[in-house]
Amino acid sequence: MQKSSKPQPAAALDSRQLDLPLFEEPGVSDAPSPQKPAVPLAPDGTKLRHITLGAQSLYYHLKRSSRRSIGFAIDGTGLTITAPRWVTLTDIETAITEKQRWIFAKLTEWQSRVEQRALPRVDWKDGAQVPYLGQPVRVSLGAPDGTLRFDEEQALLALPLPLQAEPQQIKDRVQGWLQSEAKRLFGERLAIYAEKLGVNYRAYALSSAATRWGSCSSDGKIRLNWRLVHFPLSIIDYVVAHELAHLREMNHSPRFWQTVESIFPEFREARQTLKHHPPELLPAL
Repeated sequence: MQKSSKPQPAAALDSRQLDLPLFEEPGVSDAPSPQKPAVPLAPDGTKLRHITLGAQSLYYHLKRSSRRSIGFAIDGTGLTITAPRWVTLTDIETAITEKQRWIFAKLTEWQSRVEQRALPRVDWKDGAQVPYLGQPVRVSLGAPDGTLRFDEEQALLALPLPLQAEPQQIKDRVQGWLQSEAKRLFGERLAIYAEKLGVNYRAYALSSAATRWGSCSSDGKIRLNWRLVHFPLSIIDYVVAHELAHLREMNHSPRFWQTVESIFPEFREARQTLKHHPPELLPAL
């Protein structure tokens, strides 16, 4: 990515969670709802553009560059178009129209991959399992002493809830525990890697972003997605190192990656794992 001539307010690490809308039927309301944002966002937080093609409305992420031609790329986040700065939107949409058959075929292919690999939603009851630091943890109801307790050796999370507890109650307790663990772990890892890098961050907080694993603002505030707690500790360390490195370089230049490597040499493997994370590491909550 080229450096911008303007100061960047924040740098973010995209999640690539395959949860951005790829395409949808026209007529679906764009009004805000708890399940769907008013305007879909690209992984970098910018609004997606869209074009109506026949019976379908296609969303795409437009990037400008110094390349000479219009490029098309499709992955789990949808369609990304990279176009020369001098090319008009009319030219871009003409190119999309000409390639629409290929575009929709590839988007459908990606969507099929997601559906085939997706896990069923967690059945919130006694015995339910959720991943914690890359390993399954079993939920047990009816904690004998009336307090929430985690047994690391047995990978057992005992909840002070009756066996007849409502699924939502169980889900809320488990997610609350996961988020408290995320807050604790992230704080510990930030302290370790900040010392290694010799930087100070101003504050950190948990995030529930759908398309970002983490972000770092220019004033030293770091946000980390609590769902990282589902992954092995090495993945958490990579994201922590990534965001702290932005305190030195608010970009993704070669210098930035050298900074990441200086405190987390295995970043390439971790980055690849996170980019193509297997769905079994994340519960379909």
